[in-house]
Amino acid sequence: MNNTQQSKTGFGYFFHGLQLTLQPGIRQFVLLPLLANIILVGSALFYLFSHLDSWIAEWIGQLPDFLSWLSYLLWPLLVLTILATFSYFFSTLANFIAAPFNGLLAEKVEEHLTGQKINDDGMLSVIKDVPRVLAREWRKLLYVLPKAIGLFILLLIPALGQTLGPILWFVFTAWMLAIQYCDYPFDNHKVPFNDMRHNLKQKQSKAYTFGALVSVFTTIPILNLIVMPVAVCGATSMWVTEFKARN
Repeated sequence: MNNTQQSKTGFGYFFHGLQLTLQPGIRQFVLLPLLANIILVGSALFYLFSHLDSWIAEWIGQLPDFLSWLSYLLWPLLVLTILATFSYFFSTLANFIAAPFNGLLAEKVEEHLTGQKINDDGMLSVIKDVPRVLAREWRKLLYVLPKAIGLFILLLIPALGQTLGPILWFVFTAWMLAIQYCDYPFDNHKVPFNDMRHNLKQKQSKAYTFGALVSVFTTIPILNLIVMPVAVCGATSMWVTEFKARN
């Protein structure tokens, strides 16, 4: 493959990721991340849809009587927020479990796009690298958790939380998902976590729009089961085009 790619929007990188998952030489590396995502996210969503109505009714019931008219407006916002929260949490868990295979997928996609070998050790290298990769995933969790807890507390505040919270949660999720998936190709080149974040901040519009589209797809039943490998491939495409040269 050519060393150069045309720069895309964040949306464009996501859809390029979808194309890449279907390429010969890439498809076999999609299977394990896909399986992890189907088992965890699929089980979580089955549980979620069994309890969604009662949760929202209880949440809206906390509104003061004089704000009861807001219930019609808040119902769809709360549905989207709960879907996004559950999907993000279980996607994060699936990413933690599948991190070594996501890193391998990112490596093979980069080799496909650039024609340059990154690692010749194959699966042996993946096994050796598991402790370091999981430590990197833990580092991401430590970055995310305080912000997620703060937003969750905001969501519990009657009226203010139910109106402002969903918007802030969506923006937060978009950024976190951009970090989650872009980190795989950065980590393959041992770029420190804080340097990776700094790189993404230099291309915030691409990072946020990429993460926003991943966030939307994680809330859509069936499609959310395949989003993980698509996002890894799309983020790797972004790495090759936007960040590889400067790192």
